[in-house]
Amino acid sequence: MADTTRCIAIVGAGFCGTVTAINLLQQSHGEPLRIVLIDRERHARGAAYAAHASSHLLNVPAGRMSALSSDPMSFLRFAQRTHPAATAEDFLPRALYGDYLEEMLATAERAAPAHIRLELVRGSVLSLDIWRPGHTFILGFDGGHELMATEVVLALGNGSPPELAGPDELRTSLRLIENPWAEPQIFARDESVLIVGTGLTMADMVGTALQSGSGPRRLHAISRHGLVPPRQTAFRHSHSQFDALPLLRVASFSMRQLFRVVRETCRAAEERGGDWREAITFVRTLAPRLWSKLPLNERRRFLRHVKAYWDIHRHRLPPSARAAIDELRQSQRLIVHAGRLVQLQPEGNRVRVTWRPRGQTQTSVLVVDRVLNCTGPDYRCGSSRDPLIRNLVANGLIQPDELDTGLRTAPSGRVLNLMGHATRGLYYVGPMLRADHWEATAVQELREHAERLVRQLVLPTERRAAIQIVN
Repeated sequence: MADTTRCIAIVGAGFCGTVTAINLLQQSHGEPLRIVLIDRERHARGAAYAAHASSHLLNVPAGRMSALSSDPMSFLRFAQRTHPAATAEDFLPRALYGDYLEEMLATAERAAPAHIRLELVRGSVLSLDIWRPGHTFILGFDGGHELMATEVVLALGNGSPPELAGPDELRTSLRLIENPWAEPQIFARDESVLIVGTGLTMADMVGTALQSGSGPRRLHAISRHGLVPPRQTAFRHSHSQFDALPLLRVASFSMRQLFRVVRETCRAAEERGGDWREAITFVRTLAPRLWSKLPLNERRRFLRHVKAYWDIHRHRLPPSARAAIDELRQSQRLIVHAGRLVQLQPEGNRVRVTWRPRGQTQTSVLVVDRVLNCTGPDYRCGSSRDPLIRNLVANGLIQPDELDTGLRTAPSGRVLNLMGHATRGLYYVGPMLRADHWEATAVQELREHAERLVRQLVLPTERRAAIQIVN
């Protein structure tokens, strides 16, 4: 209680929390600073870069995966120490990226001045209370102990997928895996599996299945549209050939018109001998501005009608991963369905899956040995299973956005409370920034958000306080 050292607690030590800590350690501070990096699992890993995920590849080439925008090739240099032949266009193992983040954090800690101290804490934060508004937060842990901090950065990462419709009997068995990232998946020989979702997580599970000896006898995958991500290509990243004005103009009034202009931009890129991926990458750089211009009802139209198509073209697969999926589909070992789940029911030691094919009124039935929920993270704060998010919602400390795409923040990075006011000293960085920015899942965007937040945190006390009063 008597310690007056400034303490910044970072809750979550995946990519965002780790990069925030690295940037804080690398800044020059005139005052003593204690940085407490908290995670329930291994620091600098998160679910995405777990050490056991050796068969899973990054879906972005190595040359665009640096944790620091000031050193674009740092990950590639790290990778070449163990993979000498690696190039900037290679898709490398995600576990290797976890190794990289661990080393970056350790290096930053060693190089930090003596008055800046990093503490790694293992545990789950269940509650957050404001003890003295604008001065002190109290973080409550699962073991019953508490931590006091002058500022808190919420870097909570992706949450679990939304629960599938099914009885508790299935949830407590190994027949329904609600979160495939919770632990390594092992596929038994000759079992049949239904993967709910056809995006990147589905591709990861297919890769895991192929590593399991002969693997499952039959894989089914289902999503509303039945879309599978296309492969990445080594396309140009120059945006000088594109004009942002038509996109920005139509975004202010019509999602339908914006969709049309994006398609025309992709078509024009290919007619010039380029790649539609160039156009999608260009649109991605404009995403925060486009999202801010879209009226609320047009954002709803995007989520209802366009999001699935944007996601599938925006989040693409390494060529080898897409080739493996194509081969499995050709051999009928992987069957992709377009439709909606209606019901999951136990049937002996198996699962009876009732689903409705897209565009039809009649239902169909599959009977499989296991069901994997690969629908992607649930950004709805109100229905979150994370105890800390539930606590923050109950105490009115965070404000979910109207469309349940994330939580609201001020330009300074501070979290907006239920009344719409920014809480002094409480910040968020991570994928739920999509509420205000939409694109907030890739390294390129998240590292910039983390760097911007750290620039705010290292401002002199008087200037930081003045900015916080404004926003």
